[in-house]
Amino acid sequence: MSSAVPPPEPRSQIDDPSSLVARFGPDEPLMMDAGTPLSSWQIAYQTYGTLNADRSNAVLICHALTGDQHVANVSPVTGKSGWWTTMIGPGKPVDTDRFFVICANVIGGCMGTTGPASINPATGEPYALDFPVVTIRDMVRAQAALIDRLGIEKLFCVVGGSMGGMQVLQWAASYPGRVFAALPIATAARHSAQNIAFHEVGRQAVMADPDWRGGRYLSEGTRPSKGLAVARMGAHITYLSEMALHRKFGRNYQDRSAPTFSFDADFQIESYLRYQGLSFVERFDANSYLYVTRAMDYFDLAAEHGGSLARVFKGSATRFCVISFTSDWLFPTSDSRAIVHALNAAAASVGFVEIESDKGHDAFLLDEPEMFAAARGFIDAAARARGIA
Repeated sequence: MSSAVPPPEPRSQIDDPSSLVARFGPDEPLMMDAGTPLSSWQIAYQTYGTLNADRSNAVLICHALTGDQHVANVSPVTGKSGWWTTMIGPGKPVDTDRFFVICANVIGGCMGTTGPASINPATGEPYALDFPVVTIRDMVRAQAALIDRLGIEKLFCVVGGSMGGMQVLQWAASYPGRVFAALPIATAARHSAQNIAFHEVGRQAVMADPDWRGGRYLSEGTRPSKGLAVARMGAHITYLSEMALHRKFGRNYQDRSAPTFSFDADFQIESYLRYQGLSFVERFDANSYLYVTRAMDYFDLAAEHGGSLARVFKGSATRFCVISFTSDWLFPTSDSRAIVHALNAAAASVGFVEIESDKGHDAFLLDEPEMFAAARGFIDAAARARGIA
């Protein structure tokens, strides 16, 4: 950061975040899929742009696994630019000069929306594992409560990648009459067995850390930093492609010309992963990591419709554009094609773009001109149909 004032500690963002907050009292509980109503809860969010007179230009951005509401502004924790400033801002595909953009931290998160690190009003201590297990539908239900609070009846567009894309699909399924257009990117209608396996390895790394303390580390003054760092390292590998790793790192040594014959970080890729792990633990809560990964694991949009994804979207008037990347092996193009086929079977309006990229799953967060062009074309066409100037 250029400022001499350090950013707030991550802990300070949990209950009193540096963003807008919508608070819901005991008489406005959030009904969770786990069967436990969550009372006295809050959702933290950011907005950009101006809501027009007829409230028809609202765009909801849904963040991915470790994202947050700071999509297009400087993060109060890291001091870095928002995580999707390539996509959102004046003149960008999601143009904040034209649209009123909303991005909320998910339920179960750790940047101001109620989650396992939040204080349980019944005990005065952090919820920890007493917090009910979260689903993607719970996240969307909380967002819908926020949209209601903002007085917006129908969203012009819902946009998101990865876990954010799951939320986009859930919005279209749960509230079809409230979503004019939907842009799910690099995502799937259900989590694969392989992806569940990767998440389980990460969760076990966290829970194996002695400082996890059965989830009570905040109350006991510890942090399972080593376990969470390992979880992040493992997950980060899945976000990249072999081609991207080779191009960026190859087998190059880190600040040396020969091996040390030790277990130090001899290779650049090792040093990079260690940095990713260490920087992650400074901004993310370990229990939140358990909760949001589990939410993705449980996601299976067709499950309550007899396994038929087409039934989910039957009669939908929402316009869809589905985007995938050729080198994304975490959410491969076949996952996107399954969504497109289901939408076609449901006679829904859908476009599909597979983008040639060697950047892996994280391509949706990076500088991908073809993605920007596809998103801009879809959003502009939908805006014309919606009558938005």
